[in-house]
Amino acid sequence: MNVVVARTIGTERLDLVPLRPEHAEEMAAVLSDPALHTFIGGTPDTPGALRSRYQRMTAGSPDPAVSWLNWVIRLREESCLTGTVQATIGPGAPGRTAEIAWVVGTPWQGRGIATEAARGLVDWLTRQPVRTILAHIHPDHRASAAVATAAGLTPSGEWDEGEIRWHRSTGR
Repeated sequence: MNVVVARTIGTERLDLVPLRPEHAEEMAAVLSDPALHTFIGGTPDTPGALRSRYQRMTAGSPDPAVSWLNWVIRLREESCLTGTVQATIGPGAPGRTAEIAWVVGTPWQGRGIATEAARGLVDWLTRQPVRTILAHIHPDHRASAAVATAAGLTPSGEWDEGEIRWHRSTGR
């Protein structure tokens, strides 16, 4: 099984930088709005809890067939972190599957950052040993549906735990 490693991904305005525990302090502020948890549940993490979570995430999956890839989104112009994107790559049928997700802090929403970051991630994934890209989106989350559409994903009509499964084939 090919192990995939997160690398910095550059887009027009953004750098998707591989996640490190040291990002926790700044990211705790970025993700501090409870409204960000409307569709995903939970509450904002403290910097310490986020650092612990990031340490677990960067340690990698305990399953050698699965790659956990996580990035922070850096807006170059403002030299600040604005959110995260992630991909979990593992076995699928047929071929390997990447399940992706994104979140952008409330102050940076409405500026196309999530769309640009998701497009950059999907473009990068199409050059990896991945056959299918998936996202799970709450049916009422119109902003995430718009991001998925802009990244070339389409709704599959399948549901998973109350969310619609979106997909895109990479042609691999």
